[in-house]
Amino acid sequence: MAELGQLASLGTLPALARQLSGLGGCARPVRLDGYRTEHRVDLATGEIGPVLHHLDSTTLPAGRLLVPCKNRRATRCTACAETYRRDTYHLITAGLRGGKGTSEHVATHPRVFATFTAPGFGPVHNRPTDSRGGVRPCRCGLHHQEDDVLGTPLDPDTYDYEAAVLWNAHAGALWRRFSIYLRREVAKRAGLTQRAFRDHARLSFAKVAEYQKRGAVHFHAVMRLDGPEGGSTPPPAWATPELLADAIHAAAALASVDGPVIDGRAYSFAFGRQLDVRTIRGADFDSGTELTERAVAAYIAKYATKGAETATGTLDRPLRLLAELGHLRISEHARRMIRTAWTLGARPELEELRLRAWAHMLGFRGHFSTKSRRYSTTLGALRDARAEWRRTEALTALGIECPEETTLVLSHWIFAGTGLTPGEAWFVASLAPALGTKGEPTP
Repeated sequence: MAELGQLASLGTLPALARQLSGLGGCARPVRLDGYRTEHRVDLATGEIGPVLHHLDSTTLPAGRLLVPCKNRRATRCTACAETYRRDTYHLITAGLRGGKGTSEHVATHPRVFATFTAPGFGPVHNRPTDSRGGVRPCRCGLHHQEDDVLGTPLDPDTYDYEAAVLWNAHAGALWRRFSIYLRREVAKRAGLTQRAFRDHARLSFAKVAEYQKRGAVHFHAVMRLDGPEGGSTPPPAWATPELLADAIHAAAALASVDGPVIDGRAYSFAFGRQLDVRTIRGADFDSGTELTERAVAAYIAKYATKGAETATGTLDRPLRLLAELGHLRISEHARRMIRTAWTLGARPELEELRLRAWAHMLGFRGHFSTKSRRYSTTLGALRDARAEWRRTEALTALGIECPEETTLVLSHWIFAGTGLTPGEAWFVASLAPALGTKGEPTP
């Protein structure tokens, strides 16, 4: 309160409110010292004109430039994770019905939604259902609710923790192998060679990784068949959702990657038997039969902000020492997964897997959301567009017209820490209802 009282006496509280509101609700912003100067440049002569705008961190109400942390994890920063979720939603939607630089014709192309699961590593507690949707008892004989026991091994001592961690570590490589086989299978069904396939069609996808409660990664993916130039060209007549779905089943059954040999045991990894492939059409997603573009995009975007900590009760940040496990409130199953990853990480032959650095992620080190080049726009393009809009808005508020000439930007920033001061944190909490950081993604 003393900090806020001082700011109030200086008359800078309204300016501080505007600066903090610009964070969009981020609770752990990055603090920077430095400056940014924009000059107009004459395109004809190349002459650098007068200063268009100058920003010095020392003149800001907080004494430093505050920028959002941009962490995608909802457990680390709810506001920044929400921005990431919305961006992912728009990225997926653009690839399904056009927009953001993607042709609207993609809405007529063959599209499917597929879920790839991990293999089994031992029986776990679950809630099986019968053909009528009723819940049957678990293997242990009990009817479980949505509690912490779901996904944990029936017998932890016989559960294959080593294989589970190594599966996560090789899941990204398995997806790459699958994508190669998928193109082969599509070409085979079209009666084309792999080389000729490039001249007739192109396969685009966007996927997100999700942790099952047992701690194993699986993938949700949107896949689309386009013409040879991507979404802007129509697919050939033979390209149908049924052909694409059949090729996905065949490629998933063929794809496998060799893992390491540990103590005489040779590992090899493939997808689990549960593979769900459904055509994306125009009906309701919740009907269980057909999917809409909006529902699929929202479903994928939901998992873009989650990690192992959400499903399995593990950590959302790296470990520095294994001894930290003794002081953390995490599930015993997650603890054993982390300890296994840490132990395997000490083996020289597994050095490239960096299992200790990714032990908190149970061995998985891939990007949570990825896409092929021509699926749609990029997260970077969405962020750049948002930054340009904010820049234009700021210049307009200062009464500066956006110049048509090229702008020369000179800047120098130094990292000065993270987080908010106690007074700033209180102020952000009081502003939260007006920031609107939560809610459904807007079109």
